[in-house]
Amino acid sequence: MKNLLIIGGGTGSYTILKGLKAYSDRYKLTAIVSMMDSGGDTGKLRDEYGILPPGDVRRCLVALSEESDLIKKLFQYRFSSGSLKGKNFGNIFLTALSDITGSDEQAIKETGNILKIKGRVIPVTLDNVDLCAKLEDGSVIHGESNIDIPKHNPELRIKQVFLKPKAKANPDAVDAILNADAIIIGPGDLYTSIIPNFLVAGIPEAVCGCKAEKIYICNLMTKYGETHHLSASEHVKALKKFAKIKCLDNVIVNNGEPSHELLKEYAKEHSFPVSYDVKELYELGVKKVIEADIMNKQVLIRHNPERVAAEVVRIIGM
Repeated sequence: MKNLLIIGGGTGSYTILKGLKAYSDRYKLTAIVSMMDSGGDTGKLRDEYGILPPGDVRRCLVALSEESDLIKKLFQYRFSSGSLKGKNFGNIFLTALSDITGSDEQAIKETGNILKIKGRVIPVTLDNVDLCAKLEDGSVIHGESNIDIPKHNPELRIKQVFLKPKAKANPDAVDAILNADAIIIGPGDLYTSIIPNFLVAGIPEAVCGCKAEKIYICNLMTKYGETHHLSASEHVKALKKFAKIKCLDNVIVNNGEPSHELLKEYAKEHSFPVSYDVKELYELGVKKVIEADIMNKQVLIRHNPERVAAEVVRIIGM
C-alpha cells in the first residue's frame, strides 16, 4: 500500500482528500495542514483558548470521514443566530477536546476516531505562529487573515513571506514526509494556504530530500491581492523562491473552460483563469506537465475531486 501525502490547507486540501478517499483501499492517506489561519471563528478560538487553529484540520477530518452524512454535516455546521452566530460546531468540538485531553494533537486524533477517518491529519507545526507578508512598497502585513482578505492595496505584489516567530516542524509531519511514496502540494491559496507549510523549518528540506514523487496541483483562478498577476509557471517560481521547493516532478494544470457567464462574475472580483505555458514549466525543471479538465463548472469554479484524484492515480499508479 503506497503512502500518499497531501500538503496544504483550506478548501483545497478538503477537495483533494474527498476525491482520493475513494482510493483509500489502495493508498494510505495523510494530510499535513497549515497552522497559520487567523481569521473568523478559527482565529477567535485560537486567540481566546491558545489552541492551534482548528478550521483547516476540521475540514480535512471531515473529508476523510467514513461517518454518516449527518455527522459530517454536523462538524461543518455554522450557527446562524443567537450568541453562537458565526461559530462552527466542529471548531468548538476540537477546542473542547483539546481542553479535555490537554493536547491539540490528541484532540485531533480522538476526533479522527470519532469521525472514523480513512487516513491521518497532522499539523505542520505545534508552535503558535503568525504569517507575515512584505509588500513591494515595503509595508508588512501581519496575520494570515489580513493577507487573505486584504485591507491594503491589493495591487501591491507580495515580495516576501515569513513566520513570526520562527516555527519548527512537527516531528510527525517530517516522519510522514520521509515515508511518503507521493506528495501532493495544493491546490489552495498560494501565499496563505500552501507556502506557509514550507516556511516551517525542516519541511522543505524533508520534501526535497525524500524519494517521493512530487505533484503540484495548480490553482484554477487567480486571487486578487495574492496571485492576480501570476501564471502557472509563476506559481511554480513562487514555490521555488518562497517555499524552497525546487523538486517538482509533475504539475497538473487545468485546460477546461468555464462558461462565459461564470467568468464575468469572477472578473468582478478581479479573478481570472490561471494561464499556463507548457514550455515555460519544463524550463523550470518540471519533469511532466499534465493538462486536464479538472474543474467543476456550476455556481463556483472549483476543482472536481474525482477528476483530480483520477489524474493523481494515473501519475503514481496503484
